[in-house]
Amino acid sequence: MMTKTDPGRFFEDYALGQVIDHAVPRTVGAGERALYHALYPARHALASSDEFARACGLPESPLDDMVAFHVVFGKTVPDVSLNAVANLGYAEGRWRRPVYAGDTLRSSSEVIGLKQNSNGKTGVVWVRTTGTNQNGAAVLDYVRWVMVRKRDPQAPAPDTTVPDLKTALAPEDLVIPEGLDFTGYDFTLAGEPHRWADYEIGEVIDHVDGVTVEEAEHMMATRLWQNTAKVHFDLTARPEGRLIYGGHVISMARALSFNGLANAQMVAGLNGGAHANPCFAGDTIKAWSEVLDKAETPAPGVGALRLRLVATKDGQVGRTRGEDGKYLPGVLLDLDYWALVPM
Repeated sequence: MMTKTDPGRFFEDYALGQVIDHAVPRTVGAGERALYHALYPARHALASSDEFARACGLPESPLDDMVAFHVVFGKTVPDVSLNAVANLGYAEGRWRRPVYAGDTLRSSSEVIGLKQNSNGKTGVVWVRTTGTNQNGAAVLDYVRWVMVRKRDPQAPAPDTTVPDLKTALAPEDLVIPEGLDFTGYDFTLAGEPHRWADYEIGEVIDHVDGVTVEEAEHMMATRLWQNTAKVHFDLTARPEGRLIYGGHVISMARALSFNGLANAQMVAGLNGGAHANPCFAGDTIKAWSEVLDKAETPAPGVGALRLRLVATKDGQVGRTRGEDGKYLPGVLLDLDYWALVPM
């Protein structure tokens, strides 16, 4: 019997150099902004106020940077991670241009690495995903790698290719939005007085606040991004509990970081990241950040901070790994990114 449904790709369905154009373009608007701010305690002024954004040289308020990430990521799930065991990491992520209400986003991915695991039942697939707008201009690109099940454990293993990826983007790799100008930045309206010079490399910031993840909100968010991964919805796919989408944890931690990093207005680069332990409904997410590096940019009044954002479910601050080198069980997310701040 012929079937018209799609079971998703398995490890042996990928080939090095393969380009996958993902289905269903998405026009985003004010509704996405409102829902994002309803789901997460997001308060960064640049993504909240048209007037604030215009005073910073932009034509209007862009959508939160993670909206672009979630929409672009969500398109890839049916083709890349529907049969994934785990999303393993990120690298070389760059926000190329702001996304504004009315933009239409689509995604494509190129397979840049393959490695079968020793058990013969799974393999790791590396893809470079690019999100473009209605004009064909890139808004975001990043690399991620996922562990994917094999359909047939006896299928031959492909030649191993592990891509050589940067451990971190250099400041000159960052794309500063055209016109961005923080020389007239209003610290009162932004919510905190701390500017680029006030942060020191090695400084650890406890963001203090916490949010308990609710089952219904997580599933609403995951549907909003059109993420179809079974483990987020179907208890028969993961009987121990529906796994909270890792991007939901990223957005929650980024929003919580406002307390201490209110002036980290834009995410410009994603250097690396790991979803260290699973998150389930009922877990309370808290977050802390470490300042890893600082850089000036060519844009007037705009500096860059390289930040390590850690989300936990046990509230511990400043420590992520045990003596064995493995992540502590309370660590949910370990994310390394660049943010743009006023000088």
